[in-house]
Amino acid sequence: MPTGVALRDPRQQLFEAAGRVLVRDGASELTSRAVTTEAGVAKGVLHRYFADFDAFLTELVLDRIAQVRAIGLRDAAGSGTVAGNLTSALTAGFDPVALALVVLVIARDELRTRLRAAGTARLPLVGEFTAVVVDYLKAERDLGRITAEADVDTLAPTLIGAAHLQFTEQKDGPAAPEAVRKVVIAVLAGVLAN
Repeated sequence: MPTGVALRDPRQQLFEAAGRVLVRDGASELTSRAVTTEAGVAKGVLHRYFADFDAFLTELVLDRIAQVRAIGLRDAAGSGTVAGNLTSALTAGFDPVALALVVLVIARDELRTRLRAAGTARLPLVGEFTAVVVDYLKAERDLGRITAEADVDTLAPTLIGAAHLQFTEQKDGPAAPEAVRKVVIAVLAGVLAN
């Protein structure tokens, strides 16, 4: 007689559980036991798919980086408005799990070491998101929707930093898209083509 329950996608189930623990309890409470308990699986399940907990955390962050890259911001170039496209991407990219992952990466030396070995930016997730925004802004500059002299390598981290503050400073939940849009418009003032 079978004793276990088939897992739909064990890695994704563990990633989702880790996200819930991070958002609810914070980075200091994220342990392998907390993740497996949240996922409703035996602790051995995590170790069946990952060499150790830091390997799990590394894959968790790399999975989120892949999600940021898949937002499709570059594909939006030339459609909608520049401010609207950036507002949508920043709002999607800075969800509560992403914000909690930034804190986790900062808090765990071994995780940062492993992520750097995997080829991530110096500040994983934030650095990759910045690169996505740079790529988008270059495309919009090439299309003439932002001025030719726009310094996209400065604008992108400015947008990321200012938007990140909008999300981390909110006490009653995530930042409203309109607040993010105001930041985007302020940062892009003077470079949007008419």
